[in-house]
Amino acid sequence: MNAASSHRTDGPLQRPLLSAQERDTLNRGRWFAALSPSLRHDILRLGRITRYAHGELIAAQGEVTHEWFTCTSGAIRFRRTTAAGKQVTLVYAEPGIWVGEAEVLHGSINTYNAHAHGPTTVLSLDEQSLRSLLLTHPTFGEALLTLQARRMNLIYNIMEDLATLPLRARLAKRLLHLLHRFGLRDMGPGSSRAIGLSLAQDELACLVGGSRQRVNVELKWLEREGMISVRSRGIEVHDAARLQTLVDEASAESRAPGICDD
Repeated sequence: MNAASSHRTDGPLQRPLLSAQERDTLNRGRWFAALSPSLRHDILRLGRITRYAHGELIAAQGEVTHEWFTCTSGAIRFRRTTAAGKQVTLVYAEPGIWVGEAEVLHGSINTYNAHAHGPTTVLSLDEQSLRSLLLTHPTFGEALLTLQARRMNLIYNIMEDLATLPLRARLAKRLLHLLHRFGLRDMGPGSSRAIGLSLAQDELACLVGGSRQRVNVELKWLEREGMISVRSRGIEVHDAARLQTLVDEASAESRAPGICDD
């Protein structure tokens, strides 16, 4: 974590705790839920809770990583600054996505800046706690490998999408992903749902590997077709089924023999 978060650490008698909702959100995460009850208990026991306001820095690019962390509410935006000074948004992580275990264990530096998106609660463990868990829980090492494997699989899928799907399908697929991860969950079947992130179009362009201008064109097309609405505070999805059909058709075309996407 960055040095700026140190002022948020409460004294021993005032250690912040996860709310019941935050704990429930963490326990519903696929990876965390698969851990043994004793391992989950020790992660929570050893973890440190820090609450961030929107936009606050959680981890800084170029600094040595000292903590393995996840958010239990809110979201974390991962962004990288290139050598030319351009800021590129890499991903938005929802609660339950764990980050930094390899860097902590190997003393590596952060290759990204991590900022809170909205009020965000972070659960973090330092290197000593992480190594203690590896020694006391034999299954923890395999669990971390599973975590790494899932992350690599996600990266491979993104690379495949960039290589095989047209921009419109990549955009539709990303909107569906964001809707699944951050959309309001108390709506009825078939209801319009807002994506619970306020994304600038240049950030969305980074997420789908396109220019801001081309993404804007595709958003307008999706809006004209009645699949989405672009609001001042985010995107509302009206027809997730048609978005999925668009993705499925493009995927089928990309797999057809002799067809290449230019």
